[in-house]
Amino acid sequence: MESSLENAHRQLDIVAELLGIDPGIHEILKHAKTTHTVMVPVRMDDGKVRVFTGYRVQYNDARGPYKGGIRYHPDVNLDEVRALAMWMTWKCAIADLPYGGAKGGVVCNPKEMSLAEKERLTRRYTFMISEFIGPHRDVPAPDVYTDSQTMAWIMDTYSVIKGYLVPEVVTGKPISVGGSEGREEATSRGVAFCVRETSRAFNVGLADASVAIQGFGNVGANLAVFLQDMGCRITAVSDSTGGIFREKGLDIGKLLKFKRDTGSVVGFEGSEDLSNEELLELECDFLAPAAMENQITEKNARRIKARVVVEGANGPTTTEADKILQEQGILVVPDILANSGGVVASYLEWVQNINRQHWSLEEVNRHLEDKMVKSFDRVHALSKEKGVSMREAALMLGVGRVVEAIKTLGLFP
Repeated sequence: MESSLENAHRQLDIVAELLGIDPGIHEILKHAKTTHTVMVPVRMDDGKVRVFTGYRVQYNDARGPYKGGIRYHPDVNLDEVRALAMWMTWKCAIADLPYGGAKGGVVCNPKEMSLAEKERLTRRYTFMISEFIGPHRDVPAPDVYTDSQTMAWIMDTYSVIKGYLVPEVVTGKPISVGGSEGREEATSRGVAFCVRETSRAFNVGLADASVAIQGFGNVGANLAVFLQDMGCRITAVSDSTGGIFREKGLDIGKLLKFKRDTGSVVGFEGSEDLSNEELLELECDFLAPAAMENQITEKNARRIKARVVVEGANGPTTTEADKILQEQGILVVPDILANSGGVVASYLEWVQNINRQHWSLEEVNRHLEDKMVKSFDRVHALSKEKGVSMREAALMLGVGRVVEAIKTLGLFP
């Protein structure tokens, strides 16, 4: 199976040919501008010191400060972080945000760490990258197994180093320390907007539409709530422990309580158990991979039976699988469009922080919906105009905007 970085590079090669990008600029876009690898020593609760490896990849800043999440996961590796930073660059450009792309990560298993250990890890990692980040240089955000508390620790550590409070150094913070209304569920809300706009553009009815969601963390769980409110029937969901299915639809409110009580969706009353792999291959109107990268591959793509795949996760579909889905007539709404609600809300939080303002939830959601609908409409129009897939159109829009910025700025010296 190709790695996330190989997948990202193949996508870039495809769009470079479609756009006729100058070979020199194509070569620039293959490489991250800056890559930081840091040693993160942490004193654990038992008194022993463990050394973790941390990364921060700053991919391209031709359109503005770097922007991207920080993830804590045992499988984090440098190539994965590079790929995610590249995708963030295109994602910010598609949403027409004044940002470049970045990504960070620490190789660890947060599920096996205490809250105090995670705090010490976060503060040490922040100290190690502190000279490379900042409100007008690089603005981190939450990602896999990091959250608003993680961002509060980063903000506080950075502020102590600077000697004054700097809330705009990160986004996704708790509201009490400068966070934005609606940020927690913004990625899911953005995916839901894309499902709605897809139903309009491609005549796929939402009323009683069957939906399977792989991943029932923050993104997947909130997406299930929003889509159920829109009239969809959530027939299957899964988390890291396994999945469940109910043809008539799951009661998401009761399922959320069940997961809070048990730590898993498996065993929910009235449902059948199934694996993550089986969930992907269910017959449904909308399939939302909202877990990790490389879930739909050359091996299982021909068994996908969804009418539409809307990518809530980053890089869940490989380039080979993309071709197969296209051959089968399955529409794919790509990650760099569908899950951009998180970075749009991050931008709105950053703007509020810089201006020392706090907007209402209604105002935030209005801006978010406006950005998401405009991005979807631009990508859809380009797809029709050029006769290309939604992913190819999204890449053409995002990469094209970055190319234009690079050409306008020129090379120094």
